[in-house]
Amino acid sequence: MNTKAVRSWIMYDWANSAFATTVMAAVMPVFYKTVAGANLAGNTAENYWGYTQTIAMIFVALLCPVMGAIADFAGSKVKFLSIFMLIGSVATIAMGLIGEDDWLFASILVVIGTIGFAASNTFYDGLLTEVSTPATLNSISNKGYAMGYLGGGLLLLVNLIMIEGWEKLGFPSKTLATQIVFVTVGIWWIVFSLPIIRNVKETAQGKAAGIGDAISRGMKRIGSTIRTLKQYPELLKYMASFWFFNDGINTVIVMATIYGAGIGIETSDLIAALLITQFVGYPCTLLFIKVAARVGEKKSLYGSLLVYVLIVILGFFMTSALHFYLLAVLVGVVQGGSQATARSLYATLVPPSKSAEFFGFLSLSSKFAAVAGPAVFSVVGSITGSSRLGILALLAFFIIGIIILVYVNLDKGRQEAIALEHN
Repeated sequence: MNTKAVRSWIMYDWANSAFATTVMAAVMPVFYKTVAGANLAGNTAENYWGYTQTIAMIFVALLCPVMGAIADFAGSKVKFLSIFMLIGSVATIAMGLIGEDDWLFASILVVIGTIGFAASNTFYDGLLTEVSTPATLNSISNKGYAMGYLGGGLLLLVNLIMIEGWEKLGFPSKTLATQIVFVTVGIWWIVFSLPIIRNVKETAQGKAAGIGDAISRGMKRIGSTIRTLKQYPELLKYMASFWFFNDGINTVIVMATIYGAGIGIETSDLIAALLITQFVGYPCTLLFIKVAARVGEKKSLYGSLLVYVLIVILGFFMTSALHFYLLAVLVGVVQGGSQATARSLYATLVPPSKSAEFFGFLSLSSKFAAVAGPAVFSVVGSITGSSRLGILALLAFFIIGIIILVYVNLDKGRQEAIALEHN
């Protein structure tokens, strides 16, 4: 195992988590409501934000599986990661141009940035099997998420100082300070992506004559994957479970802050609470490695999902900044560990030589499923006029995901993955 490649792979989580933290979770949702959508009535800004996330996921769902199949065939996961990283980071830098009432411009840039973030993550996830062994998959996956918490949290701390101390730092307005924050995220993303681009190598499975040939072959491989999936029931069951609980997790991430702003929690409290999530998340994600080793990955995943059920219920009753702080701590305890464990479990159920293709297919299916979470939040909020009921509706995603997970036989699924590898 190449230690330098492992460190470089882990560092990409440090790089792109600044987008997840500042743009998706902390600063942009509040900026969208208070600046870009300042004159939108009632809870319209929250609903538009939810629809923005839904549209972004549709685009990602259409792009990722084709790109994953092509990247596997041509051995170009790093190249495609680089392309989408640049798309996402440039869109993030452009967010520095968003002003008052620019909610449509903001939505467009968030969609483009999310495409870059999610698509590059498809190739990043597909590279996990390139830098690890079956025995180290969960450990390396958790370390990646932990490093993401640390990097995203560090930049978020700097961003919070910029936003709240704008006068002392010489900014003419808080709005301009926030616009500069988005620029710092884009630059951060580019700079810390350089190690994975330089140091992680992969083996091509074939050689395409050109991009047209690569697309054609990639599409054929996706078709072949879809046709053969029914032969692997454990993988299918795990994917179904993942669609539900992962959608719930992602919706909590992207909707929590704008939900908090909608019920009157101050911007400084919202960002500070998410900063707590980052720094609680770092040690807790590493702790999940030991927990999974002691009780098993599946049981540790169960536990984290049950905590999310509690988080959603408490979120419905939340009324103060203190409540938001307490929920932020709970999210930090389980968020990274649940996502890392879910990723490593999936990696053990797919054939290594087709990892990007299968992660691309998971991205296709899960991103289409991910349309549901923000859409349910926004539709329920629009119909009832209450974002609280939108949050409560997310309970279904976690409960259904847990129930399906109960019926997944991981050992049998790993045997099926080996059988597929030799076909």
